[in-house]
Formats: sequence, structure tokens, C-alpha cells
Amino acid sequence: MANKAQQPPHLHLAEVTASQFLDIWKHFDADGNGYIEGKELENFFRELEIARRGAGVDPTNPTFREKMKEFMQKFDKNKDGRIEMSELAQILPTEENFLLCFRQFVSSSAEFMAAWRRYDTDRSGYIEANELKGFLSDLLQKANRHYDDQKLQEYTQTILKMFDLNGDGKLGLSEMASSGEFPAQIPGKTTGVKLTAEQFNAIFNYYDKDGNGYIDEQELEALLRDLYQTNNKEVDAKNLTGYKQSIMALSDGGKLYRSELEIVLCREPMV
Repeated sequence: MANKAQQPPHLHLAEVTASQFLDIWKHFDADGNGYIEGKELENFFRELEIARRGAGVDPTNPTFREKMKEFMQKFDKNKDGRIEMSELAQILPTEENFLLCFRQFVSSSAEFMAAWRRYDTDRSGYIEANELKGFLSDLLQKANRHYDDQKLQEYTQTILKMFDLNGDGKLGLSEMASSGEFPAQIPGKTTGVKLTAEQFNAIFNYYDKDGNGYIDEQELEALLRDLYQTNNKEVDAKNLTGYKQSIMALSDGGKLYRSELEIVLCREPMV
């Protein structure tokens, strides 16, 4: 029974749902780094061949390697030698590409944050599960995608499976950032500075002198300069301006709230 539980899910199906697609992704992206690569990629291709051809496949056979090379030439669109979620969506016979649609929406930070704020009204950095349905409904309408209540419920549960890392039934900005599914242009790593929750709270409270829960662009620049100097990093004016502009894309009319800056500067989600 133990071996059966480890079998790759759903690859034999003529069509997979969003939830099944996520099951497949999580099964083969074993280290959770957002890519199917190396041994994971070899395992995926072998199991896909077995599911499609119904026969054993020998990875040591030169023919296997040649077929895998042809497979990657066809589907590895950015030629980085690994499969990402958008590429997997082109490989599998998906019923619909809801997850791909969601990721494309997330990749536009300003648009995503504008939609997020309609539901995270208290600026907590979280959307409750019942509010998440409305959030996803807005997304689907914007993308001109048809859905019913059953599908919306499935999509809601799928997104929670992807991002609700602590299992509290809420979708959190910091959880999305930690899982690597947040806009690439948000410089969480390019600043080279990551803070603990205690360090983040201390520096945010210092610049949020009136305690209203947000800072403005000028205060952000001073905060970033302070961080660089504290961490003995050279301040490059051009890079600093780029970092500041990228971070301010998360702001609400020039107001950068605590939960929004947290996803950029904090090492781990605060609880």
C-alpha cells in the first residue's frame, strides 16, 4: 500500500482539473523550489511515458535520453533545462488553465494589489477563505472565464492548498511571497537584505512615527538607506531608485502598509 501511495497522480487521465494539476505539480516538484528539474524531471518524463504508452521505460536506454531531449526542446520554452508551472500547463491535457491564469494575474503587482485591497480592508495582509471566493470571482470575470459555484469552490480550495502554508484557512501575502509565487519584479531578494520579524518591526515602527500603519516614498528611501548602511552594503543611487519604485508598486496611493513591506523585507511570514 505504501508504494501505491507514492504513485504519480492523474497522469493517465484524458483531462485534469486545476486541483489534479496541482497534485501533479507538487508530486514532481519534490523540493518545492518552483521547478521540475534534475532527477525530478527525469522521474516526470519516465512516468509520463509510462502513463501514455502503458509500458516500462528504461532511463538508461539511449532512446529514452533522446526522447527526453526532444520533449524538452518542444516544451522548455525559455530553454533553462527545467519545467516551470506555465510550461507544465502546456504539457498536460488540462481542463482549463486556472492556475496559469492566477499566476499571470499575480505577476502584475499593481493590478494584483488593487484587487487584493478590495478584500483585505483592514490591511492585515490576509484574506479569509470566504472572502477569497469573491477575490477569485473578480479575477475570473476580469479574465472572461466562465465558472459555476462548484468550480469556484474547487479553485478556492486549490489556491489555499498552494499558499496557505500554516493551514489557518486564510490566504496571506507573506505566505505567497514565501512560496515563490509572487511578482518577480518585487525585489525580495535583489535588495540583498532579509530581516527577522523583530528587526522588521523595529525599523518599521521607527519610520512610522505617527503609528498610522504605513510609510510614504520618502520614508521608504530613508529606510532602505538605513538598511544598506546597517548591513555594510554600498548604496547605489540607480539601484536604490529601482528598488524603491518596485516596492512602491505595492503601495496604495503612495501609502506603503506594514503587511505590504513585510513581503519584501521580512525573512519569514510574521504570525
